[in-house]
Amino acid sequence: MKMILIVEDEPDIQELLCAYLRNAGYDPYPAGDGVEAMALFQSKPFDLVLLDLMLPKIDGFGVCELIRRQSQIPILMLTALDGEEEQLRGFHLDIDDYVTKPFSMPVLLEKIRVILRRRSSAAEDPCVHYRDLSMNPDTREVLLAGCSLDLTAREFELLLTFVTAPGRVFTREMLLAKLWGYDFYGDERIVDSHIKNLRHKLGRDFIETIRGVGYRAAKEIP
Repeated sequence: MKMILIVEDEPDIQELLCAYLRNAGYDPYPAGDGVEAMALFQSKPFDLVLLDLMLPKIDGFGVCELIRRQSQIPILMLTALDGEEEQLRGFHLDIDDYVTKPFSMPVLLEKIRVILRRRSSAAEDPCVHYRDLSMNPDTREVLLAGCSLDLTAREFELLLTFVTAPGRVFTREMLLAKLWGYDFYGDERIVDSHIKNLRHKLGRDFIETIRGVGYRAAKEIP
């Protein structure tokens, strides 16, 4: 039974989440503030963290940062804030996904299922597979149709970002925050330049341009 830490300060939402997760076959452990969450996190081998953003004592960003110093456990952030700045900050802290309040419980459960399935698959096979592309984050090896591909460190991270979330659109600002960091204040066209180089090396159209928005890897056809 997968253990899930629920960090939520609203008792009604906390109780609802616990009930739904328990009915779905998970083992939920609630915490009402950031300090309680970190104490509980240190005490048990959790499989996933549901993390509210607006928390007393230590907010969700602070809790996420503390967790990331010691673990790569999946983090699904719950928030009433849907602004781009908050989302960029969360992805910069390497969260796995966002759910904006009010949220659909079936959608939340499906997100949890998908994240845990990916984590389980990654434990068995460290490689990320997309069509005939294989990427190993541990060795940094990239194989395209069985042939080795030579990518720079930035190109590798950029491509990995896309193929681990097929169909998800990333704005230039999101990519800059995730890969270059908030200390980068250069021209956003550096993203376009790297994607142009990636497309040339790949020799195929894995990365789609979403006009006026950003880029994405097309969803794989079932």
